[in-house]
Amino acid sequence: MAPDGINDMKDKLLNFCKSINIEHTGIAPAEPYLDFEQAWRSQIEKGHISGFEEKDIAKRVYPELTLEDAKSVIVCLFPYFSGNNDGANLSKSAYTIDYHLVVMEKLKCIAEFLAMNIENFHYKAFVDNGPFSDRYLAYKAGLGFWGINNQLITDQYGSYVFIGYIINNYPFEFDRPLDRTCVKCGLCVKKCPGHAILGDFDINPLLCRSYITQKKGSLSRQETDILKKHRLVFGCDICQDVCPHNRGISYTAIDEFKKDIKYKIDYKELTEISNKEFLRRYKDRAFSWRGKSMLVRNFELIYGNSPAT
Repeated sequence: MAPDGINDMKDKLLNFCKSINIEHTGIAPAEPYLDFEQAWRSQIEKGHISGFEEKDIAKRVYPELTLEDAKSVIVCLFPYFSGNNDGANLSKSAYTIDYHLVVMEKLKCIAEFLAMNIENFHYKAFVDNGPFSDRYLAYKAGLGFWGINNQLITDQYGSYVFIGYIINNYPFEFDRPLDRTCVKCGLCVKKCPGHAILGDFDINPLLCRSYITQKKGSLSRQETDILKKHRLVFGCDICQDVCPHNRGISYTAIDEFKKDIKYKIDYKELTEISNKEFLRRYKDRAFSWRGKSMLVRNFELIYGNSPAT
């Protein structure tokens, strides 16, 4: 059992998170992630890596390589589901302002609160850009369970959640992983355009349509065929849309994910503006991070010489 003072501080943390609309916060241990290491080495052997991940395996396993005196990891979920739109050509994760900006701002707010309440508190915060697997940390923090599509699934928000984490030097009491998995209906396996979901909680990210839409340069015939199987020019929601765990879920409570929604990007606009103007207009949107030319390529491969808008 954790000392009373540590429990009190965890209660303060959770209450503060709720005060800024973060409903789901958990604590993962800052200890060697040896089970993850075993699974990750297996992924590498199979070639099932996208190249976006941290290349130094040790940094993915040993928290002290990121923060020397790490004692715990605060993990927060940021639900983003705001409804479906049949005319969208962007994935749901890209409807609003770039979630990296929103999540990092809230993580820093949490860290500032803790710094005022904990002597010599220090930390490092990450959203999608850290050395660890954010879904693994969220699982370790008891915030959700695994789906065979390799998504983290929650009861309230399904798999439509972003994840941010704060590795820090305070020994918060750890939470326990949930002892359950998805219902294993197999719909994600059947419907995945690239057959990237293998049905055993493993995926080949190189065949994931979302990955392909964000891959720079020319695409292979196989990648092009996968891309053409859906209308979205950025991202892919198919494995989530067909998942029974995503039926009847709650809409996001985070204000930033409920406003300034953009379902579509326009092909004609893209072809008529410069790269500089594209960044000026869309630098705060998640779909802009790989540049304009990638979106134009996707439009032309999916819709042909006269892309629909």
